Amino acid sequence: MAEIKFAKQETRDFTPPPQFVASATISGMDACRALCDEAERDYTGFRARRARENLLWHEPFTRTLDESNAPFYKWFEDREPNASVNCLDRHLGNGNADKTALNFEADYSQVSKPDDTTGGNLRVCGAQAQPAGR
Repeated sequence: MAEIKFAKQETRDFTPPPQFVASATISGMDACRALCDEAERDYTGFRARRARENLLWHEPFTRTLDESNAPFYKWFEDREPNASVNCLDRHLGNGNADKTALNFEADYSQVSKPDDTTGGNLRVCGAQAQPAGR
């Protein structure tokens, strides 16, 4: 098998626009490095903090990581976040309630089939098939 002798290395920097930087969750490389350093210093504490800050829980978890049956680790085993609440419902009260939450594209024939599970579920919610690009 032939070996690759030359590989192009990308050395350019692509600076994002200021408005993108202003709305970013992580404000730059210094903030990113600080998060990485925190995660290395306190592996489970970092993940517990991030889970408390970024996920909604019905009840707070009391144990972050169970390593007793390695390599079958259990994270937040005494509580379960609700995926629907964390992915959709949490945005109803933050000014995003009128924005598109799900964009499903399919052929009209796929959505119009009565036995199509996805199309059927979308129709139950009031969705109507439209040509792509609308």
